[in-house]
Amino acid sequence: MTFDEARAQYPVLERFAYLNAGSAGPLARATVDAVVEGRRRDLEEGRSGRTYHEEMFAARNRVRAALAAEIGVPPEHVALTRSTSEACTIVLAGLSFGDGDEIVTTDSEHFGLLAPLHASGARVRVAGVRERPAADALDAILAEVTPRTRLLALSHVTWTNGHLLPLRELKEQTGLPVLVDGAQSVGAIPVDARGLDWYTISAQKWLCGPEPTGALYVADPERLALTLPSYLSQAGYQPDGSFTPREGAARFDSGWIDPPSLAGLEAALAVHPDWRFERAAETAARCRELLADRYEIVTEPGHATLVSFCWPGEDTAAAVKQAHERGAIVRDLPGTGWLRASCGYWTSDEDLDRLVHALA
Repeated sequence: MTFDEARAQYPVLERFAYLNAGSAGPLARATVDAVVEGRRRDLEEGRSGRTYHEEMFAARNRVRAALAAEIGVPPEHVALTRSTSEACTIVLAGLSFGDGDEIVTTDSEHFGLLAPLHASGARVRVAGVRERPAADALDAILAEVTPRTRLLALSHVTWTNGHLLPLRELKEQTGLPVLVDGAQSVGAIPVDARGLDWYTISAQKWLCGPEPTGALYVADPERLALTLPSYLSQAGYQPDGSFTPREGAARFDSGWIDPPSLAGLEAALAVHPDWRFERAAETAARCRELLADRYEIVTEPGHATLVSFCWPGEDTAAAVKQAHERGAIVRDLPGTGWLRASCGYWTSDEDLDRLVHALA
């Protein structure tokens, strides 16, 4: 697949420099076609019957395998969820924290992780990494670890400044279990989740799937309590509600994902070219260099595919609106004074030029 062929899959790129996959990725024609065909079938044939359910479970298994391949793990260790936030909640609800237990996180985490952290009952210690050089993140996080720490919960790529956090080093130096928010990594950079404990996927972002879709990697399903069961969690149940959990991580499947959305996600996962990660990294580097001529860049070179930069005015929301009106889609990061561009493999040099002119 050539670059032009890859771009042609996404009609939105005919109108906009779409630089916001960190919120929701562009939809490919094949993705929407699959969803529409699924809706047409539901309309004409109904949403029930033996064949309908057999095909739905077969689609879940195919999607599970495809998402597992994205992060280099076996399918039996992947649960299907509807978002990273939901996946984080599943993990935190399944862990038991006692009085005085602590969780270490950072000041660059999304509320989708922070909310279940605070609902867990553990004390949350926050390492300040957002305003520090990326090289200082390891020491800053380790400084918050105490004998009471029971979990590290943090992003692979921060949604604020786009920096990679040192997951492997933290795991090796502390020996603690690690819950990873993979919302800004899976589909944007190569990911190997093996050796980590829990890793979440937001399929609507860099994987360009429909909403709501996502997944959760569980290294050891037997050691995480199942406290938020859905109908899909059981292999059989009794009149009193007691049940036999499904094998592997499938017991943590959070519930119904309609077949058209499954079909759309399966189609989305099939369109990404082999060279996507290299191209996205190169484009992010070009974006950073281009913006550096005009703005203070927050994101250090050599990280992932988000490029955050300081907006010289006070109203970042107005800057985002202006850019959109001029054909470039980015987002602001409330409370920071920053704008953020998400660079995908589909992003062209012309898109980056358009961004610069749209903000001028």
